[in-house]
Amino acid sequence: MLTSTHTETPEVSTQPLPYQCRAAAYTLDEVRPIPLGSHDTASPRLALHWLRERTHHITDQLEPAYARPGLHWLTDEAEHERALTYLASGTEYQLTLHDDSTRYVLAIYPLGAAT
Repeated sequence: MLTSTHTETPEVSTQPLPYQCRAAAYTLDEVRPIPLGSHDTASPRLALHWLRERTHHITDQLEPAYARPGLHWLTDEAEHERALTYLASGTEYQLTLHDDSTRYVLAIYPLGAAT
């Protein structure tokens, strides 16, 4: 039987991950935003992946006319590359969608970026 002589627990980093991803809805009636999800991740590509997923979820629930800009963004590879460049340089990237009564703001904040 093997036994360990070390009683130490491995260190778990308490540092925040470098990319904070947030989605919120802003309605005309509400003073505060309605959180739609958040995720912290280690790379610009993973942050963009999260943004794509959340955009897909939101556009699935919008009427076709309002979903069109989000659907276009989902297939716009040049815009995705631009977002990656922004994020890698430490600049926030934000996508805003809307319908008649609500704005949907999806944003990625690199650690240290002004929010």
